[in-house]
Amino acid sequence: MLRFASALVLLVAFALLSRGQAAPADLVKMDQVVVSDAASTPDIFRLEPVQGTYIHAGKKNEVIDVVSLNASIAEKTGRQIFAKVPGVFVYDMDGAGNQINIAARGLDPHRGWEFNLRKDGVITNSDMYGYPASHYSMPMESIERINLVRGTGSLQYGAQFGGMLNYVGKQPPRNRPFVFETINTLGSFGLRATYNAIGGTIGKFSYSAYQNRRVSDGYRENASSESDSAQVTLGWAFSENLTLKAEWARSSYVYRLPGPLTDAMFRANPRQSTRQRSYFNPDINIPSVSGDLKLGEHTQVRWVTSAVLGDRNSVLFDRPATVPDAVDPVTGQPANRQIDLDHFNSYTTELRLLHRYTLGGRAGSLLVGGQWMNNDLHRQQVGRGTTGYDFNLARVNPTWGRDLHFKTRNSAYFVENNFKILPHLSLNAGARVEQGGSRMSGVVTYLPGDVVPNRIDHDYALFGGGLEYDLGGHQNVYAGWSQAYRPVIFKDIIPGTVYDRADRNLKDAKGYNLEAGFRGDWKFLRWDVGVFHVRYDNRLGKLSLNDAAGNLYIYQTNIGDSSSRGAEVFVEAGLPLPPAVSLSVFTSTSYLVARYGTARIAVGTANYDVSGHDVESAPRWTSRNGATLKWRRVSFTALYSYVGRTFADALNTVVPSATGSVGLVPSYGLLDLGVSLKARDNLTIKFNANNVTDRQYFTKRPLFYPGPGVWPSDGRSFNVSVGLTF
Repeated sequence: MLRFASALVLLVAFALLSRGQAAPADLVKMDQVVVSDAASTPDIFRLEPVQGTYIHAGKKNEVIDVVSLNASIAEKTGRQIFAKVPGVFVYDMDGAGNQINIAARGLDPHRGWEFNLRKDGVITNSDMYGYPASHYSMPMESIERINLVRGTGSLQYGAQFGGMLNYVGKQPPRNRPFVFETINTLGSFGLRATYNAIGGTIGKFSYSAYQNRRVSDGYRENASSESDSAQVTLGWAFSENLTLKAEWARSSYVYRLPGPLTDAMFRANPRQSTRQRSYFNPDINIPSVSGDLKLGEHTQVRWVTSAVLGDRNSVLFDRPATVPDAVDPVTGQPANRQIDLDHFNSYTTELRLLHRYTLGGRAGSLLVGGQWMNNDLHRQQVGRGTTGYDFNLARVNPTWGRDLHFKTRNSAYFVENNFKILPHLSLNAGARVEQGGSRMSGVVTYLPGDVVPNRIDHDYALFGGGLEYDLGGHQNVYAGWSQAYRPVIFKDIIPGTVYDRADRNLKDAKGYNLEAGFRGDWKFLRWDVGVFHVRYDNRLGKLSLNDAAGNLYIYQTNIGDSSSRGAEVFVEAGLPLPPAVSLSVFTSTSYLVARYGTARIAVGTANYDVSGHDVESAPRWTSRNGATLKWRRVSFTALYSYVGRTFADALNTVVPSATGSVGLVPSYGLLDLGVSLKARDNLTIKFNANNVTDRQYFTKRPLFYPGPGVWPSDGRSFNVSVGLTF
């Protein structure tokens, strides 16, 4: 570690000394000025090669302009928001707009936990090493754009396979002391949402705040949802070179879970419910302080300290769909529910320095930084709850079945350099060193005390590099390779039953992202066409083994590897039409082959070889195609989304089980329509019709939360939003 830290210091010193070679005038980058009319403004962009304290050259990336989308924003309809990002798989079981569950390139979509998730650069993953899902749920009305950098950028922000997904919020207006914005939505299934925000700048002081509330009766019976979120941001510009920002954000919702269905139930009535006493409630706070400092003309420093504090609460009757939640004729009461609580205490500090320099007449950018995490995930599970029907975390027995802590301390140091080795060719090279570990301690009532403690070490040196060749005319070719890893998380080492044991030598999943592509624009065409390969070693799973006495046990261990290969194509054409009118058509299509290499898993008491089988929830084809017609202040969008069939288990079971927990997930196609009218400069009206053909479908058969089985997605729905700013 000392050697690596010394190397970083030397690199920074070298870069700062090179300031004596001032960048030539033709390399000074000015703020971008775009002159266009509303009829032709695109809603997806690419990041600059070097922007802020990030290097994006040679990496596949997308920027989604959320404000201009004809999408169901209040409901966070993922297939619409990410329509022009090829390959995004949307796990769509909660139509109430509480969470966005997405993945790409054959990874797991559960609450986006294969991504480094951020809001304005602040990490929102609940616990990067214990439970990397993001339970924080900001209103999409508060978001201006979404930046997505694929996994080849992972050296700079975190070693996640999926990449970085950064939600960029609306900023306070710089030239007005007070602005008020309100967006109100009404829709099918009792949807009611209101977003209200204020913001402004007074001298060197800037501020913004919002409050959002959304309620819904739900598409299915017993699927109601109530959500509240808020944020307060205060900023102070000490000078042109130094700004500080303090922020507090919170989200909380209670989602009444309607329960899983069997396939027969789904065919008979996808809107029916098997549960009416199950609830899910994440309550998350994210405080942060950040500072931006310019050390002269060519050097920028960004420092962020933040925390994720809060709880993930659930009250469940956790049984398969074939087990009814019925009243016991003897007691006259239904069964006691199970209480599970996660308490998040995750703290992060990140320091980044980017220096632009010239060497031998060539421009370069050097990024160095560090990231420090100190987390304590306190998990209390298998509590005996009440027999009631309301959302109630009370227990009738004070003893927890599992009462555990998963504490992590981790430090990461990273460096990346972008240098123009030729006038039109730039080269990236970087490294990231991770050092730390996670320790589990506590009590599991059904296990001896000496079985519980476990330690996972995270000691890695990761490397990556990339190339970008500028062809001129806003066109370039890019290619990159970067190593990544995924830590062994809490659930991987908790023995679920007395028959389970966790490997004491579990290895973190490790591999790499490899990609190459051609992107740009020419006349009326815009495109980004590429190929990729994701290698994912040391996958986690279970094997069925026998101890020395011949007793059967389930062993949680590394079970094999997988790889994902494919192509991602985005092409958009803006067709020439009379003045003030534009018609754009696009396709966003991916072809994916995600398969296990050498792997085996336990099913019941037997182990099966799954080498060559398809990875779960990895559709071969995903294609979203649409058209947008704009005329003056009116915009109309039609979107057709197709997702190919997927498997729910590594055995690639086709015929569904009796409980619906495994089996084929059929392909589906959906049609969405959206209309936007900017009635005045400060008044916007949007109308959305989702799943116009009322297709009955589901996207995944989950293996754990919220319960194995079929979870139907929403049928046809409508909503209208009115936004006013003054």
